[in-house]
Amino acid sequence: MDILTPDFAAYELLDSGGSEKLERFGRYVLRRPEPQAVWRKSLDETEWERLADGTFTRLPGAGGDERGRWAFRDGRMSQGWPIEYRRGGLRLRMRLVPTSFKHVGLFPEQAANWDYIYDHSSRVAAGRGRAAEVLNLFAYTGGASLAACAAGARVTHVDSVRQVVTWARENMEASGLKDIRWVVEDALKYVRREVRRGRRYDGIILDPPAYGRGAAGEKWVLEENITEMLECCAALLDDGGFVVLNLYSMGLSPVVAHTALTQCFGAGEYEYGELCFADAAGKRLPLGTFCRMQR
Repeated sequence: MDILTPDFAAYELLDSGGSEKLERFGRYVLRRPEPQAVWRKSLDETEWERLADGTFTRLPGAGGDERGRWAFRDGRMSQGWPIEYRRGGLRLRMRLVPTSFKHVGLFPEQAANWDYIYDHSSRVAAGRGRAAEVLNLFAYTGGASLAACAAGARVTHVDSVRQVVTWARENMEASGLKDIRWVVEDALKYVRREVRRGRRYDGIILDPPAYGRGAAGEKWVLEENITEMLECCAALLDDGGFVVLNLYSMGLSPVVAHTALTQCFGAGEYEYGELCFADAAGKRLPLGTFCRMQR
């Protein structure tokens, strides 16, 4: 089992603890809840307050709901700001916007998967003499789609929220990329139809939430739907292709992701583990569970 930390110059985990994390995204520092940071903070409260340009607070009575509000030192932060990721030939530029669910449109730990997707999309293209066909499901603001596209892949980006797809399109344009195919639809409904059509893909990326709703109100529950989703994806993946599965939203063990993937995809080269960052004091904060496979 692997623990991966991407080299992301524009992101830094400054401190963590007390169920919070203090992070630098480009030119701004954000303070957000983080339930896995059960240890004590290394910096005192005065230093957290001094460093934080934006602080997220859950709404009273929200319970397990992530909904809340932001307080900004610089009012322009609410309109968003750019951040860049660079690694070798991979150059991405994305716009961050603080949302009412504490997210900002980017999960920096996923940069480790962006590298994998870029490298494997390039490998498929070199081996087959054509662009890789890559399907990104539950694709959010498109970091993984951009990584595949940057490698020359023909990318189909599927998400059920139209505003998020628009955000991803803006990130594509900001990154100087083009020709991603945008699909606003329930992901499970889409892959069922692709299986009936006999479609094949060289790479499939899945980042399913614990719960969700499709574009037409379809209900998604990870525990109930993930097996059918993976079975459909196994039918769509071509020989020599790759798959990336994230289960961070549930906080599930990497072994769960590995077992689910091996049951549906069978033989292949697997790697699985956690994505994490270490803060300035060396405390490692786990932020994502992944399993990746190449046929």
